[in-house]
Amino acid sequence: MRILHTMLRVGDLNRSIEFYTRVLGMQLLRKSDNEKYKYTLAFVGYDKESEQAVLELTYNWGVEKYDMGNAFGHIAIQVPDVYAACKEIKQRGGVVSREPGPVLGGTTEIAFVKDPDGYSIELINKK
Repeated sequence: MRILHTMLRVGDLNRSIEFYTRVLGMQLLRKSDNEKYKYTLAFVGYDKESEQAVLELTYNWGVEKYDMGNAFGHIAIQVPDVYAACKEIKQRGGVVSREPGPVLGGTTEIAFVKDPDGYSIELINKK
């Protein structure tokens, strides 16, 4: 068994695809419309779905915003250099919501980024 994907509902699919591909460097792996049920799915990731877990971005036609709730935490992405990653993300127009540095009570270096819908993405420095 393995995790295949995590699904996020998004309010503007093109804006989200732009963020995950241009700002975070993922690839658009596939995209499909469902005319009958009025939604579009886009799968993004750093490698093929057969090799690695990916994100499923779901756009329900006509829904521009979702209540974030308080149960979801974040998505975590390992990066080779969290400081360089944050610098690049800012240069590409991304929002760093927690600057890089050690996690409270530990030594692992992390940062947080917000996607266009407000989802948190933790960047974890590769050891």
